[in-house]
Amino acid sequence: MATLHQPHHRVAITAAGVVSPLGSGLAATLATLLAGRDCVTPVTRFPVDETRCTTAGQVPDDWLEKALPNDDRKSRRLHRVSRMMILALREALTQAPGYQPDLMVVGTTSGGMSFGEQYYRALQSADASRRKLPTWIANYAPQKPAIDALAAFDLDAPCQVIANACASGTNALGHGFECIRSGRYARVLAAGFDALSELVFVGFDSLQASTPEKCRPFDSARTGLVLGEGAAVLALENFETAQARGADILAEMTGYGISTDNHHLTQPHPSGIGPRKAMERALARADRAPHDVDYINAHGTATPFNDAAEGRAIAELFGPVPVSSTKGMMGHSLGAAGAIEAVITLLALREQILPPNINFRAPDAELALNIVANEPRRASPRVALSNSFGFGGTNASIVLEKFAAE
Repeated sequence: MATLHQPHHRVAITAAGVVSPLGSGLAATLATLLAGRDCVTPVTRFPVDETRCTTAGQVPDDWLEKALPNDDRKSRRLHRVSRMMILALREALTQAPGYQPDLMVVGTTSGGMSFGEQYYRALQSADASRRKLPTWIANYAPQKPAIDALAAFDLDAPCQVIANACASGTNALGHGFECIRSGRYARVLAAGFDALSELVFVGFDSLQASTPEKCRPFDSARTGLVLGEGAAVLALENFETAQARGADILAEMTGYGISTDNHHLTQPHPSGIGPRKAMERALARADRAPHDVDYINAHGTATPFNDAAEGRAIAELFGPVPVSSTKGMMGHSLGAAGAIEAVITLLALREQILPPNINFRAPDAELALNIVANEPRRASPRVALSNSFGFGGTNASIVLEKFAAE
């Protein structure tokens, strides 16, 4: 039986909002990228006197006080990550008045994990106040920050949560992209969020994945990552619908690719086959060849194995394309990383810059990469790739393209 050909709908990005250690909002984020500023600071949220790593990319609390205009009991009970999501969504909706999502897809790894920590500690403490237990447990659910953000703006849309390790944010964008591309939805909010938590911080430190010094992606003497936090929201929309309403199209999302290499619980396959397959599939979806790509925002955690596998895949597939990881500036925000770095890639296309890979001292002799070292570059990128790779060999890549009105 013959099957009907299903047309592929173009996917526009019509708005974006972000909160990360780089700044609250697109303008602040761009200014930090242009300055190449290191926003990793000593951890103040919990004690780190017994850990090797003592730094992280942190979002200051005073930025989050502006999340809600009122200071009632309900708003005071919100988790920090809910406030990040509210700020990011507010910025996005300001750019797209009247935007009504059909669906929201969010990527995260831990949601309100720090409230979960407080809850279980309180159960073990005889003198702990039990009055806060309901608040802590209510905010522990990973979908809570997304629900809080939708409620803050009276939006009513189904919410899907993707928890796929450090690829979660990129997977959320990719799922939203496929939903619109297929014609099933016209508008999808895609987001990623995560907040620093002591449990996760100590876990990475115990694995010796975190560094006691600077985070140096792709450097020959790299010694590990630092953690971060933040939230980003991107408004995806059917291209024709966006044009019909006169929307400002920030960029097009044209490709999405995933793979799983199943090599090791925490280490990627050393050949780079997992990252390579994800990037190849994203390019095929976008109908692009490797030589079409002008910039790659790498996953680049600065761990020896991850950078080696990703760097090998990039060098073999793309050759001398400019590459940078912005994690040296802001830390690795886990489930939020893919969404935040998609916004950074969007800014690279819009502002015609290549974000810097800071703390870079010497190239790895085994990785033939064109690193955007320490300072941003002025360039003319039109097609960019953003990577996110996680524990368990879960890999995701997206292709964004600069939009030029015809």
